Amino acid sequence: MPTVLLVDDEPRSLDAMRRTLDEDFAILTAGDTDAARGLLERQEVDVILCDQRMPGQTGVEFLREVRERWPDTVRIVISGYTDSEDIIAGINEAGIYQYILKPWVPDHLLQTVRGAAEARHLQHGLARLDLELRGGTRALRAKSQGRLEQARRSFDFERIVRAEGSPLDALCATAERIARHDLSVLVLGESGTGKELIARAIHYASPRQTGPFVVENCAAIPDTLLESELFGHKRGAFTGAVDDHVGLFQRAHGGTVFLDEIGETSPAFQVRLLRVLQEGELRPVGSTRAVPVDVRVIAATHRDLEADVRSGRFREDLYYRIAGVTLAMPPLRERPGDILPIAERLLADVAAELALPPARFDTDTRAVLVGYPWPGNVRELRNEIARALALSDGTVVHADRFSRKLLAGQTGAASRGPDGHALPASGTLAERLEAIEAMVLRETLLRHRWNKTRAAQELGLSRVGLRAKLQRLGLEEKPA
Repeated sequence: MPTVLLVDDEPRSLDAMRRTLDEDFAILTAGDTDAARGLLERQEVDVILCDQRMPGQTGVEFLREVRERWPDTVRIVISGYTDSEDIIAGINEAGIYQYILKPWVPDHLLQTVRGAAEARHLQHGLARLDLELRGGTRALRAKSQGRLEQARRSFDFERIVRAEGSPLDALCATAERIARHDLSVLVLGESGTGKELIARAIHYASPRQTGPFVVENCAAIPDTLLESELFGHKRGAFTGAVDDHVGLFQRAHGGTVFLDEIGETSPAFQVRLLRVLQEGELRPVGSTRAVPVDVRVIAATHRDLEADVRSGRFREDLYYRIAGVTLAMPPLRERPGDILPIAERLLADVAAELALPPARFDTDTRAVLVGYPWPGNVRELRNEIARALALSDGTVVHADRFSRKLLAGQTGAASRGPDGHALPASGTLAERLEAIEAMVLRETLLRHRWNKTRAAQELGLSRVGLRAKLQRLGLEEKPA
């Protein structure tokens, strides 16, 4: 697993970060920069997360040194302060990959570190590619074409996992048709529904497929720096701007810019973005010269932008500029047929990432997966599968390896008998109460891995009484 070094003088903060990341990464911790320096001298580190405000040396000062001595290590700063000068210094002087503000959200922290680890892996790939450049233009052209074809296949609409007859079929068909035309697209949907996935598919199905696909999460960076990040700045434009910075719009020239969570931007930034989209040119901060840019914008948000327009929170003119075509990604609970195909794909992917042999779900596990409403959508599903797979002893993932929240909150597994029928929506009171009783018994047995003694103790029953109920309800034997 990639190695991550956490540097913070607060033990509680270190422990919280470690618990969030230790399932995906090999974790090292240091309470100060001296200890961190010693670890870096003895061991290769892929990603370093460093607190900004610490006794002695600040995080940015230390990461500036890390940049000079261990330039391949991806650097992240965490701070509870929103001092823009600290942030700018971190980006410019220490080459910071990301600036995370406290209090951080576990899912966001985990995704950020995953992205940083992937960036480190890609750095190594680029280094190998530099060596291969000596093979000549023809070999390079062939390799470039091959990688483009691989990207097309990886992000093709057909690669978006779904069941036959899924609600995503119509959405993907619409997206594939509009991909051919240079229209702006607005993707709506809850967090974790796959908005970036559909945006990548549109890019690789469009005439811009040979150009860059650049992603920016508008909610992950302070609004005061978003303009600089997207449009760039000139040296000396503000305190800490020690070098020219080329913005993401210029880097994406000829390609696509994906602006995730655009609904979180301020009205002031919305004015500047609208001007760039209308005029097809931008002016880096501190520059007097306009720079033409040719990009397609795909925006995404979990917010109801039409309601925000009516309330004045989001500019109406910008809304109609980015919403040339609107696509709504349905949440996982509205397409339960997709849960198992997606879970199977995630199980294979996670097993490969963890260097584990291929695994499968048992019958109870499948029922639990289908029955849970998945408020966190595919992202939550992946986290649960990774947890269950890491805790499993063999190649079969059992339901009891899921979190208690999933088992206690599921609605379909316990109510499904061997015939697969769900809790009845009609019938006599006695029939419905019996079905609910079966649901409670089955859910409790799942959590206790069919240990009837423990299940009886939790339910306040004798073992004989529990066995009688199980026989009456047809739940006596554990399903295969």
